[in-house]
Amino acid sequence: MSETQPFDKISLLRQAFKGLSADELQEMATATQLCTYPPEHILCHEGAYEEVFYVIADGNAAVSKNISEQDGERILRVAGKGDLVGEMALIQNVPRSATVRTITDCTVLEMNKKDFETLLGRSPSMAINIIRTTLDRIRENDLMAIRVMQSTNKVLHHLDRNKMEFIQVAAHELRTPLTVLKGYVNVLNSFPEIKTNAALVEVMDGIIKGADRMHEVVNTMLDVTRIDSETLKIRPVPVPLKRIFNQLASDFTKAATERNIEIIIEQDEDTPGINADPTLIQKALYHLIINAIKYTPDGGKVILRSRSVTLENNTQGVEFSVTDTGIGLDAEHHELVFEKFYQVGDVAIHSSGKTSFKGGGPGLGLAIVRGVARAHGGKAWVESSGHNEVNFPGSTFYLQLPIDPPKTQPPTLTK
Repeated sequence: MSETQPFDKISLLRQAFKGLSADELQEMATATQLCTYPPEHILCHEGAYEEVFYVIADGNAAVSKNISEQDGERILRVAGKGDLVGEMALIQNVPRSATVRTITDCTVLEMNKKDFETLLGRSPSMAINIIRTTLDRIRENDLMAIRVMQSTNKVLHHLDRNKMEFIQVAAHELRTPLTVLKGYVNVLNSFPEIKTNAALVEVMDGIIKGADRMHEVVNTMLDVTRIDSETLKIRPVPVPLKRIFNQLASDFTKAATERNIEIIIEQDEDTPGINADPTLIQKALYHLIINAIKYTPDGGKVILRSRSVTLENNTQGVEFSVTDTGIGLDAEHHELVFEKFYQVGDVAIHSSGKTSFKGGGPGLGLAIVRGVARAHGGKAWVESSGHNEVNFPGSTFYLQLPIDPPKTQPPTLTK
């Protein structure tokens, strides 16, 4: 810092604070000192409590903010002659919200916090000027942030589209060799040499099980690409809800028994029949049940319920819920778990297996659930008091559907 040559403080302050009286300008000029700083000098440190307010008299300074560790620092604006710097932190008594760094040799009028507060108390005109200037600055920052968000959103949309196109191509390419593999395995299983060799029978069973699991994952990938591209159409027919519930519970009996998990079905007698796509409804409930089993420790319970409800538009509908006694889910994840490929926790430590405790997966099941709900004009959500692997608060996932789907629906999912 260096003291500068004599400078017309009054003219500068008149430019910065329009409408102040001559006495107010003179009082402010007396309370300030004129200093010059070289390039790269930091006037304000983001996050720091500092007690100096600046008016730039000559030169330029960059106002920047640290966005994140990945994105680093971003310049919000460049301040020039007559601009105020650092006033809001003094008014609010909070840390600096941004870093201000000189770009050129920069001459500034400096005022300490005590004098600044005294002048604000005496001069309503000065306070109004600062408020007006600050609001204009906030508006400029908002417009800039909106432009950045719009640009970023276009890039993200393009990347997401490329990702989904890759997944669709990859899934289609994988289905053909999987079909060939399963065909050859079935042929091998017909040989007497295989049937009479217990070790080979076990090997062939393992191959079939693995191929079936891969086929299921590939079909799930194709399902989610259809949902994402909004080509998911439904074929509504009367749906036998009780039969679907009972069939799904039966399908998971073996997996639940292996982990000592009790599956309970509670269907209200007044649960109405609905017109929907039975294949899609079965897929959605399948993913909800498998999710509940996966995050419930051995010895827990999974409860399947259905009941009649009145939807938000005052039409009648049905509500399915799947409640578990599992590890629960923090509120910050309640919406994110329905996003495709989203995983809660560290993916690297997840165990493998479709129904093993905290087993891994592609992260597509709940995205399909919400896609099915929206295709039928319904909704899906989760309620949980939080994640706790000691007390196991559990979660409840809901799927609400109208009795009749919308007349206009957004090819069907892979069977």
